[in-house]
Amino acid sequence: MAIRMQRSSGNVFADLGFPPEEAAHLLIRSDLMGQLRALITERGLTQKAAAKVLGVTQPRVSDLVRGRIELFSIDTLVEMLTRLDVAVTVKTKRRRRVA
Repeated sequence: MAIRMQRSSGNVFADLGFPPEEAAHLLIRSDLMGQLRALITERGLTQKAAAKVLGVTQPRVSDLVRGRIELFSIDTLVEMLTRLDVAVTVKTKRRRRVA
């Protein structure tokens, strides 16, 4: 049996069938969460130490590390990155219009 493959749109959430607006939000949040998890690991922070730096509780850091994306807004994630001395920028790109 042949396996049928389909090219990704570049947004796994869109590929999974989420509406475009929700897929965009999920992609941004997952990227920010990934950056936070990487920084926590790179700096060798325990969840307790990360919580102190981020100004949240240890269970909140646990939710972050476990990827509980539904519990975090973009604003909250940007605030956490800022507390780790990370500058966050936003870049937009216009899509080609389909006729």
